[in-house]
Amino acid sequence: MDAALLQTILGGDRTWSSPCVVLLDAEAAVKTAGPDHIGGGGLKSYAPRYSTGRIEADTCCLLNKEHALAVLQQVAYRDSTGMDQVKRTLLVVDLKYVVGLEFPHLNVLKRLDLPTPVISDDQYRPGALVG
Repeated sequence: MDAALLQTILGGDRTWSSPCVVLLDAEAAVKTAGPDHIGGGGLKSYAPRYSTGRIEADTCCLLNKEHALAVLQQVAYRDSTGMDQVKRTLLVVDLKYVVGLEFPHLNVLKRLDLPTPVISDDQYRPGALVG
């Protein structure tokens, strides 16, 4: 992705963004299809894993001078003692491998000077069941 476009979308150089999904041209994350393991003690059965190029970021930051994107993930979990823990992972990605960004909101449209689209519910959409 172009660094200037990323700077516009993310709100500037060295500014942390809102949550998003970073799409990479790589199989960069290993995700579990369910809980990590089943069973309290002794022999554990581990969940199957699959590779993906989608990094779910709590925030990301463009490092324009370094041609990189800093991606921060934060996962809350409860350990075996019952204490709540937070695991933070920082991933630094070369911009040439960033394919796109996915946001759960439309706030980015304002930064791109685009109007909010009007989507009519009375039209058939691709994949809609008809009949």
